[in-house]
Amino acid sequence: MSARLEEYAGRTAIVTGAGSGIGAALARALDAAGASVACADLDEAAAKSTAAGLSDRASAFGVDVTDAGGVQELVDAVVADAGRLDLMFNNAGITFLGETEDLTLEQWNAIIDVNIRGVVHGVHAAYPVMIRQGWGHIVNTASAAGLMAAGLMTSYVTTKHAVVGLSLALRTEAAGHGVGVTAICPAAVDTPILDKGEIGRFRGRDYYLKGQGVRRPVDPDHLARVALTAVAANRPLVVEPVQARAAWRLGRFSPGLMNRMATRFIDQQRAQAKPDR
Repeated sequence: MSARLEEYAGRTAIVTGAGSGIGAALARALDAAGASVACADLDEAAAKSTAAGLSDRASAFGVDVTDAGGVQELVDAVVADAGRLDLMFNNAGITFLGETEDLTLEQWNAIIDVNIRGVVHGVHAAYPVMIRQGWGHIVNTASAAGLMAAGLMTSYVTTKHAVVGLSLALRTEAAGHGVGVTAICPAAVDTPILDKGEIGRFRGRDYYLKGQGVRRPVDPDHLARVALTAVAANRPLVVEPVQARAAWRLGRFSPGLMNRMATRFIDQQRAQAKPDR
């Protein structure tokens, strides 16, 4: 174990969306580093399954992050039991893929509720606790799509840009209270979300990989270890893998070129998409 990860021993952490994917990987990495992890998920059985694979320090909660009261109860329960909250991982998220005109308002509202309000609810509940303590770290799972434009996933990009903005803005305020804030911005992680969110003619996994310039999805356990190392160093952003960092830097250096590349890619995806049903 690296010296950075040893810093998590004895810490108390909450991870939302811990039933699978990045959330489950974060829970495993935290537990391996010696932290006490509260695994929260809309699917309580999935949260319990994750916790069952960890040490006896772990606990499980069924929580809907779109319910502010439920998130507050989660934080209150963990603090009442542990007497502290060192780390709040606002990780739960959903996605939709396809042409913007095919999105329904119900889908827009659903993704905003989970991806933005879910993070806001976590911050609203955990941040005051950390201010009172004088320490803590809030970690919000965004996406490489929160740092650059990615067509055919407009609703997802919208919400993840919001998470990055919230994280960077809060970070400037929180520093004066001894609280850190980090946004995790991965591209195409090998989680169930790659195979979900399909709308119309576009296949999720193929698009996510090609659209973010990666040949194979990022291993969630690798991402979790990288993220925890970055959080321990109080870095503002975690951008993985290297291809995502390169694309992000290219977009900052030459936004016009990046836009042309993105437009060309969307044209290719439309041409190759499966026929309308």
